Amino acid sequence: MAVLEISNLQKSFLSPDGTRRAIIGIGSFSLAERAQMALRGESGSGKTTFLNLIAGILRPDSGRVSVAGREMSALSEPHRDRLRATTIGYVFQTFNLLQGYTCLENVLLGMSFGAGVDRGLAHKLLERVGLGGHLRHYPRQLSSGQQQRVAVARALANRPNLVLADEPTGNLDPVNAREVLALIRDTCRENSAALLFVSHDREALGQFEEVQDFHQINQPTPP
Repeated sequence: MAVLEISNLQKSFLSPDGTRRAIIGIGSFSLAERAQMALRGESGSGKTTFLNLIAGILRPDSGRVSVAGREMSALSEPHRDRLRATTIGYVFQTFNLLQGYTCLENVLLGMSFGAGVDRGLAHKLLERVGLGGHLRHYPRQLSSGQQQRVAVARALANRPNLVLADEPTGNLDPVNAREVLALIRDTCRENSAALLFVSHDREALGQFEEVQDFHQINQPTPP
């Protein structure tokens, strides 16, 4: 069974000169439950836009995005927010942690938008990512690798069906990059979550058994 199904997805943006530029044009795409797939694509190819359409952060011009059996693209913004909070975990390249909150509070806040706060699970996730001794540390007190680990814990806090990872190792040194990628993949397996990982990093992509070229599935047509 597919956790993600996409058909005839189109998205364009208005350029500064007033013309519209087509960014996304995907006829068909799917990801099975518990599967782990990597998409290869250069910066500026539309990968982040694609993930934001899946997550319901952006609405498509046309087409269908279905996540865990629900059509994300047909929902109102509040309902998209709710579905995203309960069904999707998003790991950003830039971490997107709230600087005024501790590691634990960042994870708990993510839970508050989903099924509800579970302090025991938050502790367990932070321990799983190697930060059990840093619960009350603020992001500014952590290394880049540690901040990304908090972001991984937050992404899994609501037991999502699907985890989206947008260049999550892009701001990390090679050692931390390998560790964080292994952590994302392992924790997805442990939590029975599917993973869609996008990157242009050859070493990171080489860790996946299933890799697709983004430009082969994305063929935008002029609006």
